[in-house]
This record gives sequence, C-alpha cells and structure tokens, in this order.
Amino acid sequence: MSDEANQALARLDQRIADLWEALQASDWDRLADLNRDVRNLVDPVMKALEREQLPLEAVQQRLSELDGFVREADAAAREARDEARDALEQAGQNRKAANAYARVSSRNR
Repeated sequence: MSDEANQALARLDQRIADLWEALQASDWDRLADLNRDVRNLVDPVMKALEREQLPLEAVQQRLSELDGFVREADAAAREARDEARDALEQAGQNRKAANAYARVSSRNR
C-alpha cells in the first residue's frame, strides 16, 4: 500500500466518521456539507484499488459503511420529515381551534 493510497483511505474513514457524527446529532446542515464531496473522497480510493495499492477487502468495508450510512440517513430523514409534517398538521388544527374559539367568543359578547 502506498502512502497516497493510505491517506486517501484515511480521509474517507474520517469523512465516514464525520457523517455518522452529524447524523447522530441530526445536524442536517452539516450532513449536507459533508455529503457534497464524498464522491471526491471515494474516487482516489477506487483508483488506488485499481492500481492494486489497496486491498479489496478494505475498500469493500468502506463502501459497505457508506451504504449503511446512506440507509440510516434516509430513514432518519424520512422520520424527521414525518415529525415535521405531524407538527405542521397539529399547528393547523390548533389554529383552527383558536379561530373557532375566537368566533364563538365574539358572538357571546
């Protein structure tokens, strides 16, 4: 393994760790920032694999970790979306109830 290949793998490892950390914190802005250049970190690893500078198992492990992250992030994003939708629906119901109360109260005056 070359130093360059090892450094590329280390950068990818760090990004994967950062992605998981941001996901655990539900830091969607940071996730978006971190996600922007993942491809640029994967490409050198794949090139090193093609040049046989990295073992297949090491690369497969990182790709599997990324796949697991994508699945977890997707599930978390769907859950956050559903929670936001429920909160908006509840707010709408509360607004309707407040408006109805206001109408009834104004009639009783």
